[in-house]
Amino acid sequence: MTMTRNDCLARDANDPLAAFRSRFALPQGVIYLDGNSLGARPVAVAARLSRAVEQEWGEDLIRSWNSADWIGLPTRVGDKIGRLIGAHPGETVVADSTSVNLFKVLAVALGLRPGRRRIVSQRDNFPTDLYMAQGLAAFLGQGHEVVMLPDDPDADAVVAALDGETAVLMLTHVNYRTGRIHDMARLTAAAHAAGAVVIWDLAHSAGALPVDLNAAEADFAVGCGYKYLNGGPGAPAFVWVAARHQQSVVQPLSGWMGHAAPFAFEAEYTPAGGISRYLCGTPSVLATTALECAVDLLLEADMETIRDKSLALTGLFIERVEACCPQLTLASPRDPAIRGSQVSFHHAQGYALMQALIARGVIGDFRAPDIVRFGFTPLYTSYREVWDAVEILSELLESGAWDRPEFHARAAVT
Repeated sequence: MTMTRNDCLARDANDPLAAFRSRFALPQGVIYLDGNSLGARPVAVAARLSRAVEQEWGEDLIRSWNSADWIGLPTRVGDKIGRLIGAHPGETVVADSTSVNLFKVLAVALGLRPGRRRIVSQRDNFPTDLYMAQGLAAFLGQGHEVVMLPDDPDADAVVAALDGETAVLMLTHVNYRTGRIHDMARLTAAAHAAGAVVIWDLAHSAGALPVDLNAAEADFAVGCGYKYLNGGPGAPAFVWVAARHQQSVVQPLSGWMGHAAPFAFEAEYTPAGGISRYLCGTPSVLATTALECAVDLLLEADMETIRDKSLALTGLFIERVEACCPQLTLASPRDPAIRGSQVSFHHAQGYALMQALIARGVIGDFRAPDIVRFGFTPLYTSYREVWDAVEILSELLESGAWDRPEFHARAAVT
């Protein structure tokens, strides 16, 4: 049955997540389809940060490390994120950036497999993951290498690449370009059967779809706080380490917050027990406070309901674009079971097309060389917005209005 705009309005009226939309600060006249790159700001964050700045920092000053429990932020917020990713209490901590956390767990993972020197990933993994792996391999030397599979490999191709030389399988759960979901349980089991350990990057899945790291018997995971977790630009990242690995190897960035007794100010490093040893420097209190506020909001929703709406939104978008915009070719999986909460299309002049869309109030993003990418955040994206976004996209393509010089001028961020 073909959908109409009125059908979309009816869906919105019956949406079990509809009440969440008013709890985000969304500008008038904008259809925001880029929550997979930067989540919208929860309304409550402004007041929460004001209290942190005016009272906790301004009035209570350094006393807030104890009175406001600033010191407990990394583990407290980590455990809250853990509830979204299938973690047990004490397995997740908020710290640093995704890149830095990846360095930590990759070094530990290699230490768990002495004599093996191969890191297996894929060429279209998120580049920072590849760069960190390449940098660590070069630093360690002694034959360490990163083996990259072709773009968007299926599970069979990944399994076939695992052998007796593989120390680590390092993958992003949801591909940042296409939105394809890897089979976490199958690939983790295959890596273990080959004697390797697995690192999962959850940047495009945490907060967007159900994840159960412990059910998959995963080893390590990292992720960022500013996409579907809505923690704000540059929000701190998180790192998850299965309890069975936490005492095995000491991560190499042995900063004072990862010490067993940081305020003993000892000259020699003694790692903290458990997940706290994955801390490094002093936490960013204001940024982590904003992240906590956003995660608290997300925890009020049911993740299965979020996933159901995500699939309905992305399915509707694909259907409408293919019906109205034959100039675009689908880059994301058509099968909803392996599609994250984003949809990507190929267009030869994708950058200019996206800039024209943004100028018309539909915000997505572009990924080289030819991907126009649209992220759907079920807590605040409506079905009506999906319909209207495609109408604007179709109009731009039919009129050729996207092909103006100002839309081809490249900015620093795409």
